[in-house]
Amino acid sequence: MEKTMKKKNVSDEPSPVQYETLNDLPKAAREQVINLLNQRLADAVDLQSQIKQAHWNVKGPHFIALHELFDDIYEAVSEYVDLIAERAVQLGGIAEGTIRAAAGRSRLQEYPLELSTGEAHVVQVSRALAEFGREVRLAIDEADGFDDADTSDIFTEVSRGTDKWLWFVEAHLQAAT
Repeated sequence: MEKTMKKKNVSDEPSPVQYETLNDLPKAAREQVINLLNQRLADAVDLQSQIKQAHWNVKGPHFIALHELFDDIYEAVSEYVDLIAERAVQLGGIAEGTIRAAAGRSRLQEYPLELSTGEAHVVQVSRALAEFGREVRLAIDEADGFDDADTSDIFTEVSRGTDKWLWFVEAHLQAAT
């Protein structure tokens, strides 16, 4: 008789405070903020992999420009991942940043694997950046609601950067009239 184990979905359980800290943010607020940070971390890790997917697979007359742009965005998103993860740990939590955790928790739409043209990747990367940017802006207000100005500030920094990259990518779809 074979035993079957139920696969644990990381989004089913909260991310409790694991470690004591002298940070004066109340423990209940820290738990909520850690959950919020881990949710956005999942989105950021997912975004990071989507950008790399575009970087590896873009083809067409604007290949080198898009290949390099996507690589620059990947590097920036890697910094966002680090900022978000480190804040969760600073508050006494565990940064849940594995690919499996991200896959189980990310709110971003899945990236189509069959894309190849520069335009198709530009459209999809634009959508992913816009979606991520929206979630991060919501997180700014949510962190403010927990009286955590520092986490709110991190999300503001990530939001500004994401909007800049969205502008850079969308410029490839916009024509001068």
